[in-house]
Amino acid sequence: MHILYTLTPELRIKLKKPLGILIRGSYTETRKRFLDMAEEEKPSAIISVGDRVSKNIAKSHIAPQLAIVDNKVMRRSIQPIPTTSEKTIHVKNPAGTITEEAIAAIQDALKSQCHVKIIVDGEEDLLTLIAVLYAPQNSFVVYGQPYEGIVVVKVTPEKKAEVSEILKTMETARKTK
Repeated sequence: MHILYTLTPELRIKLKKPLGILIRGSYTETRKRFLDMAEEEKPSAIISVGDRVSKNIAKSHIAPQLAIVDNKVMRRSIQPIPTTSEKTIHVKNPAGTITEEAIAAIQDALKSQCHVKIIVDGEEDLLTLIAVLYAPQNSFVVYGQPYEGIVVVKVTPEKKAEVSEILKTMETARKTK
């Protein structure tokens, strides 16, 4: 397992701020707003990161092209979530890092013509950055914002550039260790 990026304390604080549009509220409220957004924007793909978000999207009868999960909610183990994925990939990705293996799995999944579920041994949170970086233009990358709601990141060239800058900071931190 080769770690390419490591989270810095400064970035940990910065990344607590939503990377996209925060939809606050209960499951029912966030579901309705998300479905309205998807109907209006017609994203080229939907990528879910996190078990609760992936489960809720599946409950809404939306099949994400890619669901990235770790079988945990708030760091507590849960029953694996049912999804409509046609392919499952297992990767290792320790907390606070992004591994080469996880990046390759996301890239392969996004090139695939089928629905894929990536199960992470470790932590999936930071893989949101990789999903945004490699997702097709106008995709939605959706993740949970603890105790608040969900975040919808619309993939644009500007958002990809923002994520690229974040990753450069993480890469620099790794190289100086």
